[in-house]
Amino acid sequence: MAAEIQPQPQDRKPCLVSKIEAFQDVVSTAVIIPKEDGVISVSEDRTIRVWLKRDSGQYWPSVYHTMPSSCTCMSFNPETRRLSCGMDTGTVCGLWTLPCHVSMKINPLFVCVSAAHQGRVTVVLFVLEMEWLLSTGQDKSFTWHCSESGQQLGMHRTAAWVTGLQFDVETRHAFVGDQSGQVTILKLEQDSCSLVTTFKGHTGNVTALCWDPVQRVLFSGSSDHSIIMWDIGGRKGTAIELQGHNDKVQGLCYASHTRQLISCSSDGGIVIWNMDVARQETPEWLDSDSCQKCEQPFFWNFKQMWDSKKIGLRQHHCRKCGQAVCGKCSSKRSTIPLMGFEFEVRVCDSCHESITDEDRAPTATFHDSKHSIVYMHYEPTTGCLLTSGTDKVIKVWTGTHSACIYEFQTHRYIQ
Repeated sequence: MAAEIQPQPQDRKPCLVSKIEAFQDVVSTAVIIPKEDGVISVSEDRTIRVWLKRDSGQYWPSVYHTMPSSCTCMSFNPETRRLSCGMDTGTVCGLWTLPCHVSMKINPLFVCVSAAHQGRVTVVLFVLEMEWLLSTGQDKSFTWHCSESGQQLGMHRTAAWVTGLQFDVETRHAFVGDQSGQVTILKLEQDSCSLVTTFKGHTGNVTALCWDPVQRVLFSGSSDHSIIMWDIGGRKGTAIELQGHNDKVQGLCYASHTRQLISCSSDGGIVIWNMDVARQETPEWLDSDSCQKCEQPFFWNFKQMWDSKKIGLRQHHCRKCGQAVCGKCSSKRSTIPLMGFEFEVRVCDSCHESITDEDRAPTATFHDSKHSIVYMHYEPTTGCLLTSGTDKVIKVWTGTHSACIYEFQTHRYIQ
C-alpha cells in the first residue's frame, strides 16, 4: 500500500480514496455496501467477492464465492441484502448475503432461473416491492420472474440486444434501452405487459439508463458520446441533450439530494452535471437549399447555382438557432452549457454575438479516473462513487471541498 496527501483546489471533485486490484479478469459489476465500508464485485473469472475495509485502511476479500460460469451483471438490494446475478450462460441467480460484518457469508442459491435467456445476460434488476427479478439478454428478450419461486411471469421480445434497464415502482413502467438506440417503455402486469411508447434520439446504441422517480426524468447514455434527459413526467416530450464526453458513455447515476447527474465514459472521463439549472432543448435543424443568412446556394441546388453563376457551398447548422448556414456565416465556435454543449460547437455569426459570458458559464465539471471505465455505481448515503475498469481495478471515489488522501491499496488474492 502507498498513501500520499495532496492538496486539492477548493471545488467539489471526486477524490480517489481506495483502489482494489485482485482479479484474474475484468470486473463486470461492483457496488458499494451502504454503512459498512464494503464493496461487492462480480467478475468474468466466475467469482463473487465481498471486500470489507479493515482497520489498516485496506480492503480485503472477506468472502470469496465461485459461480458455475462467468458473472456478467449484478443487482444488490441493500434493504434485504439480496444479491442477484446474471451469467453468460443465460442463467439468473438470486443469492442472500447475511447482515453480519466481517463474518459475512453468501448463502446457497435461494432461486436459480437456468433458462431465463438463451444468451448472455446483460442486465439484472431486483424489484423488492413486486418481488420480481427483471433481466435482459443478448437473445433480444426482456423477462421478469418471481424472485421467490423462480417462475417466469412474462417476456417481451426486443428488436435488438438490450443494454439498459430501469423500473418505476409507482407506475410499473420498465424502461428498456437497446443497441438500435431506441428506448421502449413497457407497462408490466403480473403475467403480461403492454407497450406504452418508444422514443429514439441517439445515433448510437443505448449503453446506460438512469431513472429519477422524484423528478420523473429518464437519462440515457449512448455510444454516440451523448446523454439525453427525457422528461417523462412533464408529458411535453421534452428532451435535453448533454454533450460532454469524447467516448462511449458507460454509466449514469443521479444524486437526487444535490440534483447532480454523474456520467462516465470508456476513456475514463467522469462528468458531474448540475441539473439544478434551467436547461434548454436544442433546436431542430432546419432544411434549406441555400444559406439562411447570405442566401448562397448549397451544392445540390443546381438551379440557383446556374442562375447565379456561383459554386454551391457545403451546408452546416447553427447549434443555437438550428438554421442552415454556410461555412462563412458560421465560422465562430462557442460553448452553450444550458443547451448541454460543454464543448465548443459551431454557431452562426449572429448567435455568436448574442451569447454572453454568463451564457458560457459551465454547468458541469470534468475529471479523469485514469482507467477505462466498464461500470459505475453511486452510493447516496455516503456520497461515494465506484468505478471498475478494463484494467481489472476497482476505484472508490469521494467528493470533497478541501484536501484529500489518496490511498492506493493493492494486493493479490491467491485462490
